[in-house]
Amino acid sequence: MKKSFCLALLSGAILLSACSDKPNPEITLAPISADVHYLASNEMKGRASFTEYADKAATYIAERFEEVGLKPYNGSYLQKFSIYLRRPLSTDIQLNGQAIDLKQVAFVSGRDVLKWQDPNKLTISVVGAEDNLRSAFTKANQEGGNQLILINPTHKKLFKRYKSYFEYPKAKMSKEDNGSLFAILTDATEVNSININATSELEQKPLSNVVGVLPASKSSDETILYSAHYDHLPPKFKGDKETIFNGADDNASGVSGIISLAQHFAALGNNKRNLMFVAFGAEEIGGFGSKYFSTHTDPDQIVAMINLEMIGKPSKFGAGKLWMTGYERSDLAQIMNQALKPLNTEIHPDPYPKQNLFYRSDNATLARLGVPAHSFSSTQIDKDEHYHQSTDDVSTLDLQSLTQVVKTVAAASQPLVSGEATPTRIDKKKVKQGGKIF
Repeated sequence: MKKSFCLALLSGAILLSACSDKPNPEITLAPISADVHYLASNEMKGRASFTEYADKAATYIAERFEEVGLKPYNGSYLQKFSIYLRRPLSTDIQLNGQAIDLKQVAFVSGRDVLKWQDPNKLTISVVGAEDNLRSAFTKANQEGGNQLILINPTHKKLFKRYKSYFEYPKAKMSKEDNGSLFAILTDATEVNSININATSELEQKPLSNVVGVLPASKSSDETILYSAHYDHLPPKFKGDKETIFNGADDNASGVSGIISLAQHFAALGNNKRNLMFVAFGAEEIGGFGSKYFSTHTDPDQIVAMINLEMIGKPSKFGAGKLWMTGYERSDLAQIMNQALKPLNTEIHPDPYPKQNLFYRSDNATLARLGVPAHSFSSTQIDKDEHYHQSTDDVSTLDLQSLTQVVKTVAAASQPLVSGEATPTRIDKKKVKQGGKIF
Protein backbone atom coordinates (compact mmCIF):
# COMPACT_ATOMS: atom_id res chain seq x y z
CA MET A 1 0.00 0.00 0.00
CA LYS A 2 1.48 3.30 -1.08
CA LYS A 3 1.76 5.88 1.70
CA SER A 4 2.53 9.10 -0.13
CA PHE A 5 4.67 11.79 1.44
CA CYS A 6 1.74 14.21 1.56
CA LEU A 7 -0.29 11.57 3.38
CA ALA A 8 2.58 11.20 5.83
CA LEU A 9 2.52 14.94 6.38
CA LEU A 10 -1.21 14.92 6.97
CA SER A 11 -1.07 12.00 9.39
CA GLY A 12 1.75 13.73 11.26
CA ALA A 13 -0.09 17.08 11.35
CA ILE A 14 2.83 18.78 9.61
CA LEU A 15 2.62 21.91 7.45
CA LEU A 16 0.53 21.24 4.33
CA SER A 17 2.54 23.67 2.24
CA ALA A 18 5.20 20.97 1.95
CA CYS A 19 2.83 19.07 -0.38
CA SER A 20 3.26 21.63 -3.13
CA ASP A 21 4.32 20.25 -6.53
CA LYS A 22 6.61 23.23 -7.10
CA PRO A 23 10.30 22.28 -6.76
CA ASN A 24 11.84 23.93 -3.74
CA PRO A 25 15.58 23.69 -3.10
CA GLU A 26 15.25 24.94 0.46
CA ILE A 27 15.89 22.32 3.14
CA THR A 28 13.10 22.68 5.70
CA LEU A 29 11.93 21.07 8.90
CA ALA A 30 8.55 19.81 7.64
CA PRO A 31 9.65 17.00 5.27
CA ILE A 32 12.47 15.93 7.58
CA SER A 33 10.06 15.70 10.50
CA ALA A 34 7.50 13.77 8.45
CA ASP A 35 10.05 11.22 7.25
CA VAL A 36 11.50 10.67 10.72
CA HIS A 37 8.07 10.36 12.32
CA TYR A 38 6.97 7.76 9.79
CA LEU A 39 10.13 5.64 9.72
CA ALA A 40 10.44 5.70 13.53
CA SER A 41 6.76 5.10 14.25
CA ASN A 42 5.51 2.07 16.18
CA GLU A 43 3.88 1.00 12.93
CA MET A 44 7.35 0.21 11.54
CA LYS A 45 8.27 -2.09 14.49
CA GLY A 46 11.95 -1.11 14.32
CA ARG A 47 12.56 -1.88 10.61
CA ALA A 48 14.63 -4.96 11.47
CA SER A 49 16.18 -6.94 8.61
CA PHE A 50 14.17 -9.87 7.22
CA THR A 51 10.85 -8.42 8.34
CA GLU A 52 7.87 -7.01 6.50
CA TYR A 53 8.55 -3.74 8.30
CA ALA A 54 11.98 -3.38 6.71
CA ASP A 55 10.30 -4.02 3.36
CA LYS A 56 7.69 -1.41 4.20
CA ALA A 57 10.39 1.11 5.06
CA ALA A 58 12.23 0.36 1.81
CA THR A 59 9.03 0.90 -0.18
CA TYR A 60 8.40 4.21 1.55
CA ILE A 61 11.95 5.41 0.86
CA ALA A 62 11.68 4.35 -2.79
CA GLU A 63 8.45 6.34 -3.13
CA ARG A 64 10.09 9.35 -1.54
CA PHE A 65 13.04 9.08 -3.94
CA GLU A 66 10.61 9.07 -6.84
CA GLU A 67 8.60 11.99 -5.42
CA VAL A 68 11.65 14.22 -5.04
CA GLY A 69 12.83 13.53 -8.58
CA LEU A 70 15.41 10.74 -8.45
CA LYS A 71 15.69 8.15 -11.21
CA PRO A 72 15.73 4.41 -10.47
CA TYR A 73 19.08 2.65 -10.51
CA ASN A 74 19.39 -0.03 -13.19
CA GLY A 75 15.63 0.00 -13.70
CA SER A 76 14.49 -0.12 -10.07
CA TYR A 77 14.76 1.81 -6.83
CA LEU A 78 15.11 -1.50 -4.99
CA GLN A 79 18.49 -3.20 -5.30
CA LYS A 80 17.58 -6.72 -4.21
CA PHE A 81 20.06 -9.27 -2.94
CA SER A 82 20.23 -12.16 -0.51
CA ILE A 83 22.47 -13.35 2.28
CA TYR A 84 22.80 -16.52 4.29
CA LEU A 85 21.38 -16.50 7.79
CA ARG A 86 22.78 -18.89 10.38
CA ARG A 87 20.77 -19.71 13.49
CA PRO A 88 22.15 -21.69 16.43
CA LEU A 89 20.04 -24.74 17.28
CA SER A 90 21.81 -26.21 20.30
CA THR A 91 24.92 -25.50 22.32
CA ASP A 92 26.70 -27.30 25.16
CA ILE A 93 29.96 -26.01 26.67
CA GLN A 94 32.32 -27.35 29.32
CA LEU A 95 35.50 -25.52 30.29
CA ASN A 96 38.12 -27.24 32.46
CA GLY A 97 35.58 -29.92 33.32
CA GLN A 98 32.88 -27.45 34.43
CA ALA A 99 29.61 -26.83 32.58
CA ILE A 100 29.28 -23.18 31.51
CA ASP A 101 25.98 -21.32 31.84
CA LEU A 102 25.07 -20.05 28.36
CA LYS A 103 24.34 -16.65 29.91
CA GLN A 104 28.12 -16.37 30.22
CA VAL A 105 28.73 -17.28 26.58
CA ALA A 106 28.69 -15.20 23.42
CA PHE A 107 29.34 -17.03 20.20
CA VAL A 108 28.99 -17.10 16.44
CA SER A 109 29.69 -20.24 14.44
CA GLY A 110 30.26 -20.69 10.72
CA ARG A 111 29.51 -24.41 10.74
CA ASP A 112 26.38 -26.54 10.76
CA VAL A 113 27.98 -28.86 13.32
CA LEU A 114 30.87 -27.80 15.55
CA LYS A 115 32.83 -29.97 18.00
CA TRP A 116 35.83 -28.59 19.91
CA GLN A 117 37.65 -30.96 22.21
CA ASP A 118 41.33 -30.20 21.63
CA PRO A 119 42.60 -26.84 22.99
CA ASN A 120 45.69 -27.16 20.78
CA LYS A 121 43.52 -26.71 17.71
CA LEU A 122 42.10 -23.40 18.95
CA THR A 123 43.41 -19.86 19.00
CA ILE A 124 42.92 -18.90 22.65
CA SER A 125 42.95 -15.32 23.96
CA VAL A 126 42.67 -14.14 27.55
CA VAL A 127 41.24 -10.68 28.25
CA GLY A 128 42.24 -9.55 31.72
CA ALA A 129 40.68 -6.80 33.79
CA GLU A 130 42.98 -4.14 32.30
CA ASP A 131 42.90 -5.41 28.71
CA ASN A 132 40.87 -4.03 25.79
CA LEU A 133 37.96 -6.36 25.07
CA ARG A 134 36.97 -4.64 21.83
CA SER A 135 40.48 -5.08 20.46
CA ALA A 136 40.43 -8.77 21.35
CA PHE A 137 37.18 -9.32 19.45
CA THR A 138 38.51 -7.37 16.47
CA LYS A 139 41.74 -9.35 16.34
CA ALA A 140 39.94 -12.70 16.59
CA ASN A 141 37.45 -11.68 13.91
CA GLN A 142 40.15 -10.62 11.48
CA GLU A 143 42.18 -13.79 12.00
CA GLY A 144 39.24 -16.14 11.51
CA GLY A 145 39.53 -19.84 12.24
CA ASN A 146 38.59 -21.33 15.61
CA GLN A 147 38.73 -18.58 18.24
CA LEU A 148 38.15 -18.94 21.99
CA ILE A 149 38.25 -15.83 24.22
CA LEU A 150 38.28 -15.98 28.02
CA ILE A 151 36.99 -12.69 29.41
CA ASN A 152 37.44 -11.38 32.93
CA PRO A 153 34.05 -10.56 34.56
CA THR A 154 35.06 -6.91 34.97
CA HIS A 155 34.12 -6.56 31.27
CA LYS A 156 30.57 -7.77 31.94
CA LYS A 157 28.84 -4.68 30.56
CA LEU A 158 30.61 -4.66 27.18
CA PHE A 159 30.46 -8.46 27.01
CA LYS A 160 26.66 -8.25 27.26
CA ARG A 161 26.59 -5.90 24.27
CA TYR A 162 28.58 -8.38 22.19
CA LYS A 163 26.38 -11.22 23.39
CA SER A 164 23.26 -9.29 22.38
CA TYR A 165 24.81 -8.60 18.97
CA PHE A 166 25.73 -12.27 18.47
CA GLU A 167 22.25 -13.37 19.45
CA TYR A 168 20.98 -11.82 16.27
CA PRO A 169 20.90 -14.63 13.71
CA LYS A 170 24.31 -14.14 12.09
CA ALA A 171 24.51 -13.49 8.39
CA LYS A 172 27.07 -14.11 5.67
CA MET A 173 27.29 -13.09 2.02
CA SER A 174 28.17 -16.67 1.02
CA LYS A 175 28.13 -20.21 2.41
CA GLU A 176 31.89 -20.16 2.91
CA ASP A 177 33.02 -21.13 6.43
CA ASN A 178 35.47 -18.52 7.72
CA GLY A 179 35.57 -19.66 11.32
CA SER A 180 33.81 -19.64 14.66
CA LEU A 181 34.22 -17.59 17.84
CA PHE A 182 33.24 -18.46 21.40
CA ALA A 183 33.69 -15.91 24.19
CA ILE A 184 33.25 -16.96 27.82
CA LEU A 185 32.87 -14.61 30.79
CA THR A 186 35.00 -16.37 33.38
CA ASP A 187 37.72 -16.02 35.99
CA ALA A 188 39.67 -18.79 34.26
CA THR A 189 42.88 -17.70 32.55
CA GLU A 190 43.92 -21.00 30.99
CA VAL A 191 42.30 -23.89 29.16
CA ASN A 192 43.17 -27.36 30.43
CA SER A 193 40.21 -28.99 28.73
CA ILE A 194 37.38 -27.86 26.47
CA ASN A 195 34.25 -29.57 25.20
CA ILE A 196 32.01 -27.53 22.92
CA ASN A 197 29.17 -29.00 20.86
CA ALA A 198 27.05 -26.67 18.75
CA THR A 199 24.66 -27.08 15.84
CA SER A 200 23.24 -24.42 13.51
CA GLU A 201 21.06 -24.10 10.43
CA LEU A 202 21.64 -22.03 7.30
CA GLU A 203 18.89 -20.20 5.41
CA GLN A 204 19.03 -17.89 2.39
CA LYS A 205 17.13 -14.64 3.02
CA PRO A 206 16.24 -11.68 0.76
CA LEU A 207 17.16 -8.05 1.49
CA SER A 208 17.10 -4.71 -0.33
CA ASN A 209 18.99 -1.48 -0.66
CA VAL A 210 17.08 1.56 -1.94
CA VAL A 211 18.96 3.47 -4.65
CA GLY A 212 18.04 6.62 -6.54
CA VAL A 213 20.12 8.65 -9.00
CA LEU A 214 20.18 12.29 -10.00
CA PRO A 215 22.07 12.29 -13.31
CA ALA A 216 24.56 15.07 -14.00
CA SER A 217 23.36 18.00 -16.08
CA LYS A 218 25.96 16.92 -18.64
CA SER A 219 27.21 13.36 -19.11
CA SER A 220 29.69 12.37 -16.42
CA ASP A 221 31.33 9.17 -15.17
CA GLU A 222 31.82 10.63 -11.69
CA THR A 223 29.43 10.11 -8.79
CA ILE A 224 28.93 11.61 -5.35
CA LEU A 225 27.31 9.08 -3.02
CA TYR A 226 25.00 10.14 -0.16
CA SER A 227 23.96 7.27 2.08
CA ALA A 228 22.36 6.15 5.34
CA HIS A 229 21.15 2.79 6.61
CA TYR A 230 17.43 2.33 7.18
CA ASP A 231 17.36 -0.89 9.22
CA HIS A 232 17.29 -1.02 13.00
CA LEU A 233 16.46 -3.60 15.69
CA PRO A 234 13.56 -6.04 16.14
CA PRO A 235 11.06 -5.83 19.00
CA LYS A 236 11.67 -7.79 22.19
CA PHE A 237 8.99 -9.71 24.03
CA LYS A 238 8.55 -10.45 27.71
CA GLY A 239 5.43 -12.55 27.96
CA ASP A 240 2.75 -10.67 26.03
CA LYS A 241 4.53 -7.34 26.40
CA GLU A 242 6.19 -6.07 23.24
CA THR A 243 9.00 -3.52 23.42
CA ILE A 244 9.67 -1.70 20.14
CA PHE A 245 13.04 -0.22 19.23
CA ASN A 246 12.04 2.64 16.91
CA GLY A 247 15.53 3.73 15.91
CA ALA A 248 14.67 7.39 15.47
CA ASP A 249 18.26 8.62 15.71
CA ASP A 250 19.71 5.29 14.54
CA ASN A 251 19.04 5.82 11.73
CA ALA A 252 15.71 7.29 10.65
CA SER A 253 17.47 10.63 11.15
CA GLY A 254 20.11 9.83 8.54
CA VAL A 255 17.57 8.52 6.03
CA SER A 256 15.47 11.65 6.37
CA GLY A 257 18.65 13.60 5.73
CA ILE A 258 19.50 11.95 2.43
CA ILE A 259 15.91 12.28 1.22
CA SER A 260 15.98 16.03 1.88
CA LEU A 261 19.40 16.32 0.25
CA ALA A 262 18.01 14.53 -2.80
CA GLN A 263 15.07 16.94 -2.94
CA HIS A 264 17.42 19.91 -2.55
CA PHE A 265 19.79 18.96 -5.35
CA ALA A 266 17.00 17.77 -7.64
CA ALA A 267 15.29 21.15 -7.30
CA LEU A 268 18.54 22.96 -8.07
CA GLY A 269 19.09 20.75 -11.12
CA ASN A 270 22.64 21.94 -11.79
CA ASN A 271 24.82 19.09 -10.51
CA LYS A 272 27.84 18.51 -12.74
CA ARG A 273 28.45 15.06 -11.29
CA ASN A 274 25.98 12.22 -10.89
CA LEU A 275 24.47 12.13 -7.42
CA MET A 276 23.49 8.77 -6.00
CA PHE A 277 21.39 8.36 -2.87
CA VAL A 278 21.41 4.99 -1.14
CA ALA A 279 19.49 3.74 1.88
CA PHE A 280 21.37 0.61 2.87
CA GLY A 281 19.73 -2.43 4.38
CA ALA A 282 21.26 -4.83 6.91
CA GLU A 283 23.79 -2.41 8.46
CA GLU A 284 22.94 -3.49 11.98
CA ILE A 285 23.68 -7.15 11.27
CA GLY A 286 27.03 -6.64 9.54
CA GLY A 287 26.84 -3.96 6.86
CA PHE A 288 25.65 -6.36 4.18
CA GLY A 289 23.79 -3.75 2.17
CA SER A 290 26.93 -1.72 1.58
CA LYS A 291 28.96 -4.89 0.99
CA TYR A 292 26.61 -5.96 -1.79
CA PHE A 293 26.42 -2.46 -3.25
CA SER A 294 30.22 -2.17 -3.35
CA THR A 295 30.49 -5.28 -5.55
CA HIS A 296 27.92 -3.96 -8.02
CA THR A 297 29.35 -0.53 -8.72
CA ASP A 298 32.72 0.82 -9.85
CA PRO A 299 34.36 2.34 -6.76
CA ASP A 300 36.81 4.27 -8.96
CA GLN A 301 33.89 6.35 -10.24
CA ILE A 302 32.73 7.33 -6.74
CA VAL A 303 34.40 10.65 -5.98
CA ALA A 304 33.22 10.74 -2.36
CA MET A 305 30.80 9.02 -0.01
CA ILE A 306 28.92 11.07 2.57
CA ASN A 307 27.29 8.64 4.98
CA LEU A 308 24.82 10.11 7.49
CA GLU A 309 24.72 8.17 10.76
CA MET A 310 22.72 9.35 13.79
CA ILE A 311 22.34 13.08 13.14
CA GLY A 312 19.20 13.76 15.19
CA LYS A 313 20.66 15.32 18.32
CA PRO A 314 22.95 18.25 19.14
CA SER A 315 26.61 17.30 19.16
CA LYS A 316 29.16 18.22 21.82
CA PHE A 317 30.03 21.15 19.55
CA GLY A 318 26.48 22.53 19.68
CA ALA A 319 23.11 22.23 17.98
CA GLY A 320 23.32 21.80 14.22
CA LYS A 321 27.04 20.95 14.41
CA LEU A 322 28.45 17.67 13.17
CA TRP A 323 31.65 15.67 13.05
CA MET A 324 33.24 13.26 10.59
CA THR A 325 34.92 9.88 11.04
CA GLY A 326 38.31 9.22 9.44
CA TYR A 327 38.99 12.95 9.28
CA GLU A 328 42.70 12.48 8.52
CA ARG A 329 42.28 9.75 5.88
CA SER A 330 41.45 12.13 3.00
CA ASP A 331 41.15 15.86 2.45
CA LEU A 332 37.35 15.72 2.15
CA ALA A 333 36.93 17.62 5.43
CA GLN A 334 39.22 20.42 4.22
CA ILE A 335 37.20 20.78 1.01
CA MET A 336 33.91 20.84 2.87
CA ASN A 337 35.13 23.26 5.54
CA GLN A 338 36.41 25.65 2.88
CA ALA A 339 32.87 25.74 1.48
CA LEU A 340 31.48 26.38 4.98
CA LYS A 341 33.68 29.39 5.77
CA PRO A 342 31.07 31.94 4.58
CA LEU A 343 28.61 30.33 6.99
CA ASN A 344 31.05 30.58 9.90
CA THR A 345 30.75 26.90 10.75
CA GLU A 346 32.79 23.75 10.25
CA ILE A 347 32.77 19.96 10.33
CA HIS A 348 34.78 18.66 13.28
CA PRO A 349 37.02 15.59 13.56
CA ASP A 350 35.53 12.55 15.26
CA PRO A 351 35.76 13.35 19.01
CA TYR A 352 35.45 9.68 20.00
CA PRO A 353 38.50 7.93 18.45
CA LYS A 354 38.45 5.13 21.04
CA GLN A 355 35.01 4.08 19.77
CA ASN A 356 36.45 3.05 16.36
CA LEU A 357 33.47 4.66 14.63
CA PHE A 358 35.14 4.83 11.22
CA TYR A 359 34.68 1.06 11.02
CA ARG A 360 31.21 0.86 12.57
CA SER A 361 29.09 2.09 9.68
CA ASP A 362 28.64 1.53 5.96
CA ASN A 363 31.40 3.94 4.91
CA ALA A 364 34.08 1.41 5.90
CA THR A 365 33.15 -0.97 3.08
CA LEU A 366 33.74 1.68 0.41
CA ALA A 367 36.80 3.07 2.19
CA ARG A 368 38.43 -0.35 1.89
CA LEU A 369 38.13 0.16 -1.88
CA GLY A 370 39.85 3.55 -1.78
CA VAL A 371 36.76 5.77 -1.86
CA PRO A 372 36.95 8.90 0.33
CA ALA A 373 34.11 7.43 2.37
CA HIS A 374 33.28 8.96 5.73
CA SER A 375 30.40 8.95 8.19
CA PHE A 376 28.96 12.22 9.47
CA SER A 377 27.24 12.29 12.84
CA SER A 378 26.16 14.51 15.71
CA THR A 379 25.54 11.88 18.36
CA GLN A 380 27.36 12.08 21.68
CA ILE A 381 28.07 8.37 21.57
CA ASP A 382 29.97 8.37 24.87
CA LYS A 383 26.92 9.44 26.83
CA ASP A 384 23.88 8.65 24.66
CA GLU A 385 21.61 6.63 26.95
CA HIS A 386 19.18 5.92 24.10
CA TYR A 387 21.63 4.18 21.73
CA HIS A 388 20.17 0.77 20.78
CA GLN A 389 17.50 1.21 23.44
CA SER A 390 13.70 1.28 23.18
CA THR A 391 13.85 4.96 24.17
CA ASP A 392 15.41 5.95 20.83
CA ASP A 393 12.22 7.56 19.57
CA VAL A 394 11.35 10.88 17.98
CA SER A 395 10.69 12.54 21.34
CA THR A 396 14.43 12.35 22.11
CA LEU A 397 15.46 14.16 18.91
CA ASP A 398 16.07 17.83 18.23
CA LEU A 399 14.54 18.23 14.78
CA GLN A 400 15.72 21.82 14.43
CA SER A 401 19.29 20.66 14.99
CA LEU A 402 18.76 17.78 12.54
CA THR A 403 17.52 20.19 9.88
CA GLN A 404 20.53 22.43 10.37
CA VAL A 405 22.89 19.46 10.03
CA VAL A 406 21.34 18.58 6.67
CA LYS A 407 21.68 22.19 5.52
CA THR A 408 25.33 22.15 6.54
CA VAL A 409 26.00 18.92 4.61
CA ALA A 410 24.33 20.40 1.52
CA ALA A 411 26.43 23.56 1.64
CA ALA A 412 29.63 21.70 2.47
CA SER A 413 29.30 19.24 -0.39
CA GLN A 414 28.45 21.84 -3.03
CA PRO A 415 32.05 21.91 -4.42
CA LEU A 416 31.79 18.14 -4.95
CA VAL A 417 28.41 18.42 -6.65
CA SER A 418 29.56 21.22 -8.93
CA GLY A 419 32.71 19.34 -9.94
CA GLU A 420 34.96 22.09 -8.59
CA ALA A 421 36.73 19.86 -6.06
CA THR A 422 37.91 16.27 -5.91
CA PRO A 423 39.07 14.79 -2.59
CA THR A 424 42.13 12.60 -2.30
CA ARG A 425 41.57 8.85 -2.29
CA ILE A 426 41.85 6.84 0.90
CA ASP A 427 44.94 4.65 1.15
CA LYS A 428 43.47 1.14 1.02
CA LYS A 429 46.56 -0.32 2.66
CA LYS A 430 45.87 1.71 5.80
CA VAL A 431 42.26 0.56 6.20
CA LYS A 432 41.69 -2.55 8.28
CA GLN A 433 39.93 -5.29 6.36
CA GLY A 434 36.55 -6.57 7.44
CA GLY A 435 36.11 -9.45 9.82
CA LYS A 436 36.05 -13.07 8.68
CA ILE A 437 33.70 -14.44 11.33
CA PHE A 438 31.14 -11.69 11.99
